[in-house]
Amino acid sequence: MAKDDTIKGKSVGAVQNGLRILRYVSELGTPTGVNQIARATGVSASSSFNILGTLVQEGLITFDDDTKTYSPGLGLLGLAAPLLTTNPVELVTPEIEELSRKHSSLICLWNITADERIVLSNRASSSKTVRVDMNLGARLPAYVGAVGRCYAAFQNPPEKVLRQTFDKLHWQAAPPFEDYLADVETARKCGFAFDFGNLFTGLEITASVVTDAMSRPRYGLSGISIAGQQSRAQIEGLASDIKRSADWIGANLFGSSHVYR
Repeated sequence: MAKDDTIKGKSVGAVQNGLRILRYVSELGTPTGVNQIARATGVSASSSFNILGTLVQEGLITFDDDTKTYSPGLGLLGLAAPLLTTNPVELVTPEIEELSRKHSSLICLWNITADERIVLSNRASSSKTVRVDMNLGARLPAYVGAVGRCYAAFQNPPEKVLRQTFDKLHWQAAPPFEDYLADVETARKCGFAFDFGNLFTGLEITASVVTDAMSRPRYGLSGISIAGQQSRAQIEGLASDIKRSADWIGANLFGSSHVYR
């Protein structure tokens, strides 16, 4: 989710290029030369050379003089050290708070468990006088609701197996299986899904999932509002931002394909 509209100050191009190069070298994991780095990041070769030199001086990147290649440096561990003992759920709190503020919705982060349940691990609510809230620790089947449609899209079970799972789910207003299946297919294509009053009557939900480097769903990210509070265009805007945030969280927590911001 772009934050240019919420953070004061002008973006500094040199800093952005430096971070882009640092991320690329860190994620690549193998030594690489300046020309490849320039091509991959879109930063000119001359600028890449100068930025790499600065990063080498700071210990964030190492340079092999024999092969003329660059690799991640131990200095990165020093930067990351304060985060290594932090609960990953806490690290994404600013992200979900910003989503909630921007879209005036309850934003929920759901941990996906090995027994295919989702557990509410973190949440941020808007400042609206009348708003939705949920208790931390709330548990739901992984295949239910908007998160469930996305989860089903990633798991991709045979239709017969999905039908058997669907028949065991509890909804306040269950959709027809054919509609649910169509929603799963849509989620597979666009990366997000909706639930309009099926899971909880009177609530509109949009969601995406956070995946790891192996494309396994690890968290669900959902936005919830009272029916009628937001237009369809606003709900679709929330869905797009939730998808971008889910991709960004996956990249930073699990090293999945990075989304530059």
